[in-house]
Amino acid sequence: MFNILTLNKISNVGTSHLGDNYNYGDDVQNPDAVLVRSAAMHDMEFSDNLLAIARAGAGTNNIPKDKCTEQGIVVFNTPGANANAVKELVIAGLLISSRKITEGIEWEKAALKGNGDAVGKMVEKGKSQFVGPEIKGKTLGVIGLGAIGILVANCAEALGMKVIGYDPFMSVGNALKLDSAVKLMKSNEEVMTNCDYLTIHVPLTPETKDLVDADMIAKMRDGVRILNFSRDGLVNSTAVLEGVKSGKVSKYVTDFATDDILGEENIICMPHLGASTPESEENCAVMACDQVMEYLENGNIINSVNYPAISLARSGDDTRFCVMHKNVPELLKKVLSEISGNVENMLSKSRGDYAYTIFDVAGGNAADAEKISAVDGVVRVRAI
Repeated sequence: MFNILTLNKISNVGTSHLGDNYNYGDDVQNPDAVLVRSAAMHDMEFSDNLLAIARAGAGTNNIPKDKCTEQGIVVFNTPGANANAVKELVIAGLLISSRKITEGIEWEKAALKGNGDAVGKMVEKGKSQFVGPEIKGKTLGVIGLGAIGILVANCAEALGMKVIGYDPFMSVGNALKLDSAVKLMKSNEEVMTNCDYLTIHVPLTPETKDLVDADMIAKMRDGVRILNFSRDGLVNSTAVLEGVKSGKVSKYVTDFATDDILGEENIICMPHLGASTPESEENCAVMACDQVMEYLENGNIINSVNYPAISLARSGDDTRFCVMHKNVPELLKKVLSEISGNVENMLSKSRGDYAYTIFDVAGGNAADAEKISAVDGVVRVRAI
């Protein structure tokens, strides 16, 4: 029986996948795994039982990944599960950044209510103040061409926009999904200085913090419209506010409100609605639960942010040893010398300073696991 702690409400469409061999809930003690959405985990102490944390979403800033890596805890996320939901909101943001839709709605509610039959004439007289350009034919710059960025780029192209983009880490698979009309640029700066609209879809890291700052805004086209539906901190709020006030930036639309930009003219803040659809929550929950099950039951790692992706089909009734260890020379040789049975199958992959190796062993036993654990550089061993 595996114990799963839920730190947030997780869709029962996902938890229903767990089956009878799982005990889950928000009051579970000594969990083997944790399912989480937004709960902050940096100050939590993790028991020796904890094997995995699965974030039902893409970002993992609420999870202490370095601490987990050192303790042999695999951290999963669910890339792409909420991609369509975010894409739809970005397209909505693209449109409201141009057409002054929200401003017109607010004006009608504030200025026209109570005027009876005169409302129609007042609308016709006042609507000219809400004129805004069409997006067709304009250039959209997309920073980050992952699951969401590709969907946004392809959709914008279908809407008649010219699309340019940049992603230094774009996989071959993602490149094949990208519309051939999207023009790939050589740097973030080349994208940001050659577009009328800019949308950002990258994780928040020390390298991407303040990706859009005062210096970069100064290099952009006059009247640029900026969208941030990825992470707070990618756009420097002070810089973008100054850009809006000066007229350099026509509009800033973001899913991340901060006190300094709330209520400011030509800045539209949404309450982090990107993945707030029932479909997205269900997709994320299903993916998170399936990944946890695969790891707990078979030791295979899918969509981890701190350990390598690795999957090895089970072979018969062999004992499977799952070994987390430092990525150093000669270590696997030492591990193999501690295995008494016959190694039928083996797969090893590394990620930075750490690696993960699966051994399927005929005749393996718990004593082997204890001996492997004693090898210098081994972080954790599981026998399945």
